[in-house]
Amino acid sequence: MKKATKKEILVIHQRFIERYSEAVTELDYKNAYELVIAVALSAQCTDKRVNLITPALFKKYPTLQTLACANIDDVKALINSCSFFNNKAKNIILMAQRVVEVYNGEIPLHPKDLITLAGVGQKTANVVMIEYTGANLMAVDTHVFRVSHRLGLSDDDTALKTEATLVKKFKNNLHALHQGMVLFGRYICTAKNPKCDECFLTEFCKTKESFKAG
Repeated sequence: MKKATKKEILVIHQRFIERYSEAVTELDYKNAYELVIAVALSAQCTDKRVNLITPALFKKYPTLQTLACANIDDVKALINSCSFFNNKAKNIILMAQRVVEVYNGEIPLHPKDLITLAGVGQKTANVVMIEYTGANLMAVDTHVFRVSHRLGLSDDDTALKTEATLVKKFKNNLHALHQGMVLFGRYICTAKNPKCDECFLTEFCKTKESFKAG
């Protein structure tokens, strides 16, 4: 697959920023606690599904302190329409317990601290930082991974390698770039039947011929 040139990368960057500079996550949340939970639940699950699940969860467990003392079967019942709900229920309770015990009940807003929490990997930590603090970080989900490869920005075989490549190539405005690539991949550059007629990056696409295969 052809790689994007330096000139193409500059234009791609500019177009994403122009269109998505105000973009934010589609996950519903009111504070850092709710955001961490929502992002953790969204792994391999749609934002729409998470937004259906979290109101009842946050109503019953409105704080880290209440979630830290939660009954795991009760939490499982509240999130059981989410993928991997057994594991996620265990992790969000453990996450709450650690924040209460180690961070005085305040979600730590630093990637190195966030990734010490159960169920929070580098991608989740970066998404929380991007959304909550506007940090100049990149996070790679399935949409960002797909878009990066279709535009010739990366040929890496993992999300973490793709993240490092995008950081190196784009350097700044990464928070807006991340949000933009997620929305672009979710609504325009979809996995199957991408909406090429709505695309503002058509001339940079490296994989038009293979779209029909998904």
